[in-house]
Amino acid sequence: MKEHIYDAMADREKMIRAGKNSYPDAIIKIAEVLRDSISKGGKIMLCGNGGSAADCQHFAAEMIVRLTARVERAAIPAVALTTDSSILTAAGNDYGFDQTFSRQVQGLGRKGDILIGISTSGNSENIIRAFKAASLKGITRIGLLGDKGGKCLEHCDHSIVVQGDSTMRIQEEHTFILHTIAEITEKLALEEA
Repeated sequence: MKEHIYDAMADREKMIRAGKNSYPDAIIKIAEVLRDSISKGGKIMLCGNGGSAADCQHFAAEMIVRLTARVERAAIPAVALTTDSSILTAAGNDYGFDQTFSRQVQGLGRKGDILIGISTSGNSENIIRAFKAASLKGITRIGLLGDKGGKCLEHCDHSIVVQGDSTMRIQEEHTFILHTIAEITEKLALEEA
């Protein structure tokens, strides 16, 4: 148990000491990008697989509802592309699993929106295709990735890569990063109001 805790603490320490393109700087930049989109009527779309799909739902809920009871604010438009079982199964059946998110980006996305793709490997084909579809529509692409960023990295306008090969550890850091982005985005949105 202690080793598990120490490993998590070491990962958090690496985040702080990341150097030139540090996580804190990237987190603040992403929150600013979200605020800018929201202030112009844009929305946040999120996609991911497995545990990352759950992270998408979690973040969208925090944007629509709120992060904590201490902050009262208007809803921030966000949608997890991972939740509509009819769309996911129809797209998977008719076009293949690789296009489940790109079809939704094509139908729901508008210029000025944001797409956050979460992939612990950085190589999820359905995330890559969603990023490509977003690019064609003028949608800003943000990657929350793992390992070394994988193939997704080249399709992102902004990204945070949690280095390592443990899916569990990467997901833990993604959750921390998403909570921090949500908190800063809330603060920036309230300043704009």
